[in-house]
Amino acid sequence: MDLLFRPRRLRTSETLRKMVRETRVSKQSLVYPLFAVDGEGIMEDIPSMEGQYRYSVDQLSVILNQLTAAGVSKVILFGIPASKDSLGSQAYDDNGIVQRTIRYIREYYPSVYIITDVCMCEYTSHGHCGILDGEYVDNDKTLEYLNRIAVSHARAGAHMVAPSDMMDGRIHSIRLALDEAGFINVPVMAYSAKYASAFYGPFRDAAGSAPSFGDRKSYQMDYHNRKEAIKEVELDVAEGADIVMVKPALSYLDIIREVSDLIDVPVAAYSVSGEYSMIKAAAKAGYLDEEKTVCESAVSIYRAGADILITYFAMDLARYMDEGKIG
Repeated sequence: MDLLFRPRRLRTSETLRKMVRETRVSKQSLVYPLFAVDGEGIMEDIPSMEGQYRYSVDQLSVILNQLTAAGVSKVILFGIPASKDSLGSQAYDDNGIVQRTIRYIREYYPSVYIITDVCMCEYTSHGHCGILDGEYVDNDKTLEYLNRIAVSHARAGAHMVAPSDMMDGRIHSIRLALDEAGFINVPVMAYSAKYASAFYGPFRDAAGSAPSFGDRKSYQMDYHNRKEAIKEVELDVAEGADIVMVKPALSYLDIIREVSDLIDVPVAAYSVSGEYSMIKAAAKAGYLDEEKTVCESAVSIYRAGADILITYFAMDLARYMDEGKIG
């Protein structure tokens, strides 16, 4: 059989396969989620997320040394306060857990780029992402509090803020608040297409952020919807988002691709706690090869169009990149 075209020619050696790869990955695109908790001497295991921990400020050097040694230079911070109230006041307290963590990292690890999650669910006594009117989250009243949180993070030294609450209009509101406070160069990474997902379960365990009643389906997106995600992304870009995010990642690769094709700002994808824990559990049971699965799933996210990957496997992926297993 006389074949003119033989795609297999470009697969005949490892060197050739690497040369013609369509998807390239870099450690510079990795962001590690970091849980900071009030208290002292705490490095607390998260049972539902094997290998992940909550750290008090005085223990942060443990993980930050590991990250910097691996070449992972970006973190996204989540705070777990000692006390909660209906207004989530610890979220915008200048001496809150995230604010103190930011100042610590800026002083002792100046090479680390700090992104902060701007939300209220970890800080409210009811576990919802905003201010309640009865059992309804009041969208517009919540914006004022999100502004306070974002500005307090910037004042502490955050390089970037990332609103995850899914309130309408919050990107425009936060952008104006940051600018008015003099933080015109602090970018906003919007959790734009954030779905109401079962994959967040281990995170809620880690952050103690499960709602005390109901769910978050009135503000996070219905996973049946594709066009709605595009609308949310377009609105956030119009309101001033510098980066947009799709969350979760693996079950929403189609959304990542469509967003990436549509808009001209960087696209982040958050490979969430449930994705991490599934791979860990399956590997521990012997059902999957952890290394190969981590590599393949991460590349699928980049291949779909993500420019930035937020992942609990950041250090593993950095090592795999160094070893030439992906990238």
